Amino acid sequence: MPSSRLQRSLRATFLGLAANVILTVVKFLAGIFGHSQALIADAVESLADIFSSIIVWRGLVVAETPPDEDHPYGHGKAEPLAAATVSAMLLLAAGMIAYHSLHGIIAPRVAPSPWTLIILIGVIAVKETLFRFVLRESETVSSSAVETDAWHHRSDAITSAAAFLGISIALIGGKGYETADNWAALAAACVIAWNGWRLLRPALNELMDRSPDRELIGKIRAAAEKIPGVGGVEKCFVRKMGYQFFVDMHVEVDPQMTVENSHRIGHEVKNKVRAEIPSVRDVLIHIEPLNIPAKKIQP
Repeated sequence: MPSSRLQRSLRATFLGLAANVILTVVKFLAGIFGHSQALIADAVESLADIFSSIIVWRGLVVAETPPDEDHPYGHGKAEPLAAATVSAMLLLAAGMIAYHSLHGIIAPRVAPSPWTLIILIGVIAVKETLFRFVLRESETVSSSAVETDAWHHRSDAITSAAAFLGISIALIGGKGYETADNWAALAAACVIAWNGWRLLRPALNELMDRSPDRELIGKIRAAAEKIPGVGGVEKCFVRKMGYQFFVDMHVEVDPQMTVENSHRIGHEVKNKVRAEIPSVRDVLIHIEPLNIPAKKIQP
């Protein structure tokens, strides 16, 4: 599974990287020769996509590195770290686009050329297709980094659509409407900034070891309580590492039980949880005596 997951993730990332390189060059040239500030801003966003794809690529590779002496829990945090970095780049790209758009609104400029619309139609089609493909792959491999990369493609499609709308208004309106594509780019920057913030929050939550949804914790508790001899689950803490989960669990057993039997039950609980929930990589069991008052700490 891990190798297949890495291959699928990298395939989606490299496909987006290759497309971004080509589209960045095309949009920069079209923006310069077609006198479109929105297209140039769109090219800047695509340039950010190139760097983000490289970051996601390295994050995926590092995340799949096996545990070592310095990282006994593995390197899964590289994925949300890459996702957070890419999200921050989305916010930065939005700021750059907004700056150039405002500058274009203030400064006198030439109306964009009609043929730039043809370029934008092709860009929108390519980017929306990439978004749908990469997002589907991110859901299959459960990768926050790949999902963020997918939304980078959607943001690029949005800026291109905004540029198309702005250039169309500028061409139809004629003299006095030359800055319409700048206003469109400014609106797109706001959408990109919102997407960047929306994707940054879950990445930061994962880096901060935020507990996953209650449904998963409930399944883990239920699996443990199926083992004969388990009187209850006192505590259950779960944290995510890449696409896998690590569980710390306090299991209650008969206080008169031998150490050997309680040890055996602990292993059975671990095996049961991992068998029923494959995304759980490891379970650390702490044995507690049943019916001994203790301060309850809920996850």
